[in-house]
Amino acid sequence: MKQRWYCLLVVLLALPLGAAEMPLNMTQGVTDISGRVYDLHMTILYICCAIGLVVFGIMIYSMIYHRKSKGAVAANFHESTKVEIAWTVIPFIILIAMAIPATKTLIAMEDPSNADLTIKITGSQWKWHYSYFDKDIEFYSTLSTPREQIDGDQTKGENYLLEVDKPLVLPINRKVRFLMTSDDVIHSWWVPAFAVKKDANPGFINEAWTRIDKPGIYRGQCAELCGKDHGFMPIVVNALSEADFENWLVEQKQLAETEAAAAAASMSQTLSLAELNQQGEQVYLARCAACHQPNGAGLPGVFPSLIGSPMIKGPVQGHLDIVINGKPGTAMQAFAKQLSAQEIAAVITYERNAWGNNSGDAVQTADVGQFLNSGAAVSEPVTTQVADTATAVTNSVTDALTETVNQAEEVIAQVVEPKDLPTLTMEQLMAEGEQVYATTCAACHQPTGAGLPGAFPSLIGSPLITGPVSGHIDIVMHGKPGTAMQAFSSQLSPQQMAAVITYERNAWGNNSGEAVQPADVASHGQ
Repeated sequence: MKQRWYCLLVVLLALPLGAAEMPLNMTQGVTDISGRVYDLHMTILYICCAIGLVVFGIMIYSMIYHRKSKGAVAANFHESTKVEIAWTVIPFIILIAMAIPATKTLIAMEDPSNADLTIKITGSQWKWHYSYFDKDIEFYSTLSTPREQIDGDQTKGENYLLEVDKPLVLPINRKVRFLMTSDDVIHSWWVPAFAVKKDANPGFINEAWTRIDKPGIYRGQCAELCGKDHGFMPIVVNALSEADFENWLVEQKQLAETEAAAAAASMSQTLSLAELNQQGEQVYLARCAACHQPNGAGLPGVFPSLIGSPMIKGPVQGHLDIVINGKPGTAMQAFAKQLSAQEIAAVITYERNAWGNNSGDAVQTADVGQFLNSGAAVSEPVTTQVADTATAVTNSVTDALTETVNQAEEVIAQVVEPKDLPTLTMEQLMAEGEQVYATTCAACHQPTGAGLPGAFPSLIGSPLITGPVSGHIDIVMHGKPGTAMQAFSSQLSPQQMAAVITYERNAWGNNSGEAVQPADVASHGQ
């Protein structure tokens, strides 16, 4: 009998003792937090196994040795004080023993203070957008698994549906703070190796952080059901040594300069219809096929078909507008920052000529550049049969763009004189300030000015609002190093900054009565 009990004890203890090696168990990860989460998980597992061992052990023992066939007679007692105290005090002690380490771990997980690097993560259907604060680096990260593997025409790779074109690059041994939001629906950024899983909600910003212990490639996924391609929204993080990360930053700046030069050079290029279609097909399959389908048929009632659609048959400028600027209220995103001018020209050309559309239109990069520059309608694109005319149009567009850039540089070089700026009434400042705040500030400080406790300060009766106006102007113009507060001197005009400062100092019950004028902003620091 004793041998049976020993065997039963070994079986019951084998599960928790071997849990660390089980493929379906939680992993220890590569961060201090993930290790603490793992230890907490295993501690609670051991406690649960011990409770189960005691409870089921007593049950089995009672069924064997206190059964009726052995002549056992049930005890007859009611409301035993000792039993009542025991089954109240013992669970209480167990819960306290579990709550103390759990609370410490949760508090540590929610403390993103004193971060060395801040990255804004924006989810959208179905890709991630990463923006490095104070580094002037941002890019989109999309699924790179070949369509042939997804369709079952090729053997699936080792990292099927867990590979991207541009991974998020992070340094090890540095505290990295994440600010997470969304452009459309709720997403969730989840990397198990970091023990980071945080929802990205449209109109709100959530915080998380990590400090990676060792270099490597770490993978995750969107963990919130966000639409039909939810399963095609992977996360890949490339953790580099601190020296390699600094080198990567330098490479990214050089790459940006190279891409800018290539984009400028492409404005003077004229591609054939075949070349545009070939490149456009690649862009379409990578960026558009998820919604509009590889055959352009779309999904009835959800995503419109591109076969003979009014947009394809209509003017090119309308097609340019919807690809570049998106369509509010729908899933159609703006691709102005996601694709180069040449890629936009190529994919529009492909859409206007594929699946039997056969418009013969060849949209050139210069057409896209002209549209981006002027915001007006571009001339009808040229076809391969009129190459000479295309060259002339391209040259004229390039000259116009060059002239416009030179004029813009001259305007920027001019110093705004405070005396030349208008004096606005309180009503005018508040009306304009509310618009600027809603588009520029509300994402962090919330439309109500209440901010997000621990992440973004409230503007309701804050020291900034009740303090000197000069301090308010300074933080709006120059930002606040080490925080998510950006410098808006290059993003907003003096009038816009004056209006939003006036609005913040008088909205939500602040009622300071102060009307900051554009001249106050322009003369600040002089």
